[in-house]
Amino acid sequence: MASDFPSNADDASLVAKPYAGDNAEPLTVSEISQALKRTVEDRFGFVRLRGELSGVKRAASGHMYCALKDEKAVIDGVMWRGNTGRLPFNPEDGLEVVASGKLTTYPGRSKYQIVIERMELAGEGALLALLEKTRARLAAEGLFAEERKRALPFLPRTIGVVTSPTGAVIRDILHRLADRFPSRVIVWPVLVQGQGAADQVAGAVRGFSALPEGHPGRPDLVIVARGGGSIEDLWSFNEEAVVRAIAECSIPTISAVGHETDTTLADFAADRRAPTPTAAAEMAVPVRAELAATLADFGARKKRAILRPVQLGRERLEARADRLPAKDALLEPQAQKLDDLAARLQQGLRDRASRGRERLSELRLSPALVNGRLREERGRLAGIRLAPALLERPLAERRERLAALARLTEQLHPDRPLQRGYVRVTGPDGRTLTDKAAAAQEAALTLNFRDGALEVHTGDTRPARPAPKPKRKPRTSGTAAAQDDLFG
Repeated sequence: MASDFPSNADDASLVAKPYAGDNAEPLTVSEISQALKRTVEDRFGFVRLRGELSGVKRAASGHMYCALKDEKAVIDGVMWRGNTGRLPFNPEDGLEVVASGKLTTYPGRSKYQIVIERMELAGEGALLALLEKTRARLAAEGLFAEERKRALPFLPRTIGVVTSPTGAVIRDILHRLADRFPSRVIVWPVLVQGQGAADQVAGAVRGFSALPEGHPGRPDLVIVARGGGSIEDLWSFNEEAVVRAIAECSIPTISAVGHETDTTLADFAADRRAPTPTAAAEMAVPVRAELAATLADFGARKKRAILRPVQLGRERLEARADRLPAKDALLEPQAQKLDDLAARLQQGLRDRASRGRERLSELRLSPALVNGRLREERGRLAGIRLAPALLERPLAERRERLAALARLTEQLHPDRPLQRGYVRVTGPDGRTLTDKAAAAQEAALTLNFRDGALEVHTGDTRPARPAPKPKRKPRTSGTAAAQDDLFG
């Protein structure tokens, strides 16, 4: 009968064995890790954490790893590639953010972490701090210097407008331009708020700037416009990509973002800042005459009517896509494990190379080691004995193969058919002749019979083919017959 469970280390046995009242099998490390993972994920299905970013880094796979900390604690965080592409700002160390996601564990390192699905700046104060930090850095590069500013064209023939095609901004600009001076306007439709807006605005400005001189679509002036809103709504125009695109644009630009009290980094980079989009239109062209704004309104309504079915279809598609299981959910832990193994592989290779160098430096060859190895090999050679059967068997096999070849040679000999009454014809050079044309060109031939050879003449010593001979006269009985032509 098993004894009671030991109460102290002194009663522990060498081999694990069951104890009285113990009906639980020992768990493996993987089993307890999975149990902890399920417990944490079930208990904390979705949480929101506020803390300061630390150790932000992006892996080559596109995933982002970081840590959230406050004055007393720290927790690791990971954000998968699909979610990092939707971040409205660039995470940096020291930013205070609010991260939303689910808690889970990473068994590979026995730690818990938060899988971040969404990240936001913690209040307007953090947003303003990030804005000031970005402004100071870009100003130090000279992007806002006054000597970079250019004069606006007095009468632009074509005006490029970068804004939303469905908002009120484009209608205000077109209306004011029509009232003051009708001009050709090219609208580059973009998002002006939310995910991807900064990239679209920067791409539109660079697209206008990349058009060559003389191109019919190249504008003489570019207006970057958006209506008013909060600092969060206007944040796309504070992104570094938009500021650099405006500063590097080869065409004079006007920034008309928000109302008079709104200021963005795009205003500092542009050649001229307008308090409102309407004021930007007034800066762009001089006054001429009033024109009706009906056409511009019809154009805007047409665009809304065309885009409405597309928008409805996109909403239906997104609603159906939300019901599908996330395909990346199964691959995300493996992706993190792959990143961890890649880092461990690099460290392992470095450690292995270091150990190899140490072993190589310690390896020394001595005469005693070489002489000992030589004696061992000599002993092995002396112990080898050759049996006669090892030599006789290959010789017998080769003797049988030689006899078979001799029999085959005898059967294939060219004079073998002569025993059956055939004749082999050869020329003066001993070459066997196989057709009449070749034999007719020789003056003498040799007929090889079974019991000997017979020399014959063809009757024509010319090397060319002999001409047809006249018919022979019948032989007379009283004269000796001449030798007949062999080929008649």
